[in-house]
Amino acid sequence: MPHDDHDHPHSLLPPEPALRVKALETLLVAKGLIDPDALDAIIDTYENRIGPRNGAHVVAKAWSDPAFRTALLEDATRAVSELGYYGRQGEHMVAVENTEDVHNMVVCTLCSCYPWPLLGIPPTWYKSDAYRARAVREPRRVLADFGVELPPETSVRVWDSTAEVRYLVIPRRPAGSEGLDETALAALVTRDSMIGCGLAKMP
Repeated sequence: MPHDDHDHPHSLLPPEPALRVKALETLLVAKGLIDPDALDAIIDTYENRIGPRNGAHVVAKAWSDPAFRTALLEDATRAVSELGYYGRQGEHMVAVENTEDVHNMVVCTLCSCYPWPLLGIPPTWYKSDAYRARAVREPRRVLADFGVELPPETSVRVWDSTAEVRYLVIPRRPAGSEGLDETALAALVTRDSMIGCGLAKMP
């Protein structure tokens, strides 16, 4: 069938991606292939229940609660689970802390393993071949691309995330944040700082 034929099935598709997704959903529901309640639950999870704000809460608590920080560094999976953050892609968590001497950053050299319950869906750049290769080969130059310049005496440690272990970077608490409560501290924590490709914001 020629493509200039206006009766071609492609011309019947809604023009916008969202409409196409809705049309596909409607078709799958009509055929009984998906449960609309289950689909709504999945959408609610990714829209409202997981994402970087969960990780920011964890970091802010670690900054302000020494006992929680110790527990987080000893057994991150248990510590974050007790805050209600667990589930698929977050079964085996390890927290690594940035200090004056060591800066941590995370990559998944095989694919895009990422702590979804704490950070949500990985950004596009995290999944790119360029990031996955360069983060290991030239981490300081990658950090510079993100605007992070570290003193020469600060070493950079790169952690390779896998299906078995996923990492959360605890960025350094910024100067001037003394006295802020957990909510205010969480607002200083960015997604990139919890991957190690950024720093916490200044208050």
